[in-house]
Amino acid sequence: MSLFAMGFLLVILQPSTGQFPRACANTQSLLAKECCPPWDGDGSPCGELSGRGSCENILLSLAPLGPQFPFSGVDDREDWPSVFYNRTCQCQGNFMGFNCGECKFGFSGQNCTERRLRTRRNIFQLTTREKDKFLAYLNLAKNTPSEDYVIATGTHTQMNNGSNPMFRNINVYDLFVWMHYYASRDTLLGGLNVWRDIDFAHEAPGFLPWHRVFLLMWEREIQKITGDENFTIPYWDWRDAEDCVVCTDEYMGGRHPTNPNLLSPASFFSSWQVICTRSEEYNSQQALCNATSEGPILRNPGNNDKSRTPRLPSSAEVEFCLSLTQYESGPMDKMANYSFRNTLEGFADPRTAISNISQSGLHNALHIYMNGSMSQVQGSANDPIFVLHHAFVDSIFERWLRRHRPMLEVYPAANAPIGHNRENYMVPFIPLYRNGEFFKPSRELGYDYEYLQEPALDSFQEFLIPYLEQARQIWAWLLGAAVIGGIITAVLTGLILACRKKRRGTSSEIQPLLIESEDYNNISYQSNF
Repeated sequence: MSLFAMGFLLVILQPSTGQFPRACANTQSLLAKECCPPWDGDGSPCGELSGRGSCENILLSLAPLGPQFPFSGVDDREDWPSVFYNRTCQCQGNFMGFNCGECKFGFSGQNCTERRLRTRRNIFQLTTREKDKFLAYLNLAKNTPSEDYVIATGTHTQMNNGSNPMFRNINVYDLFVWMHYYASRDTLLGGLNVWRDIDFAHEAPGFLPWHRVFLLMWEREIQKITGDENFTIPYWDWRDAEDCVVCTDEYMGGRHPTNPNLLSPASFFSSWQVICTRSEEYNSQQALCNATSEGPILRNPGNNDKSRTPRLPSSAEVEFCLSLTQYESGPMDKMANYSFRNTLEGFADPRTAISNISQSGLHNALHIYMNGSMSQVQGSANDPIFVLHHAFVDSIFERWLRRHRPMLEVYPAANAPIGHNRENYMVPFIPLYRNGEFFKPSRELGYDYEYLQEPALDSFQEFLIPYLEQARQIWAWLLGAAVIGGIITAVLTGLILACRKKRRGTSSEIQPLLIESEDYNNISYQSNF
């Protein structure tokens, strides 16, 4: 069956996950600042009659923020989502969703009590049928309108504080492109003024948890619109790759024969239109991206600035990154040294872990190498390679979590850049998720990676690694303790031997002349023992 025919057969409108619930994108909800839609199952807000959840006030984190954003009350994303809503559904048990109508990640069944574990696989390990199905699902998402969600085309102020709603329909794939844009866009300060040093999804501790949620939501939406509950996002293992091996017409689109910046017309991705790529235009107009088509996907892999990114990342660089014991450090932004997060994100050298923003390593290196739509942060999700890439980045995050087994307290509770503290809600997700909720092993969220399903011996070695790391850190103390212990042992041994020698020399003088043989044998046994 052709990809086009498969996509056509799969076109079914079903609920979608994203940012603003359609049921709350109206004057009444915005003025009341309440987003508690009814659950279809019983018609009550948040499924309260069925014990799924209830409409509650949002509890915002009061922890102090870092100094990177010196403003207050100028950006709709501050204290998300309180500018738009201060009451939302708070779901009970394993229920989740903007109306508590879904199950938490990793659960399924009518009452969300069944645990489920899905496996993400290497795209090159998929059969031809599985690979073609994945490509068809991507195309389906690009052509299926989101039923449950809309995007905002104006700020809260431009909406006259809610009395003039400004929202627009969008397809499922572009919904996620828009969310990535919205989380990373600049702050509009009025006139021609913007603040660029702000990002709710990058350059800070929330980078990895945010993209973890993003992929989980994206994965779930594909499962919904296709009816394929077993679908998982494949990953591209780009370690030591010589070039973009997924950039072929068989996979994610080859190079155009006459224009190296475009995709081959043999790939249906060549007909895709991008959105949210003109940040300077939006800034000059003090406007938000409204999801208008802005041209084809651009990609020219390998023809990037070699002084910044000379090649794709190596296995050795990934292993060094995994050896870093600190998740976050210092200012907790792109200047952080010896930070696993900053090194994996690519702002620190993957050989030294020292911040170097003139170079792009690991995660960033792949984006720069693609030399096109992927290379501009706000619009990077337009290229479908984005999901393959971030699935592999997430697998590296997962390896670090399994190796070092950090407590939740390792994730910073305070003084991180705006939106990145542990208890901050992630922008722009509704239902609400806190950063710290996804600082946990993937298996607790219902998924695993094929290449991480190791044999028992490797699992045991992985189990020992954190303890060996701790021993390495305190080896000097252990060595000192051993030396002191040896000295004490030698002194005590000398004293004991001296005492025994003295006792042998005086024993004949204190022994009785006559003693019964049984008592004598007992004494001898005790003495010898």
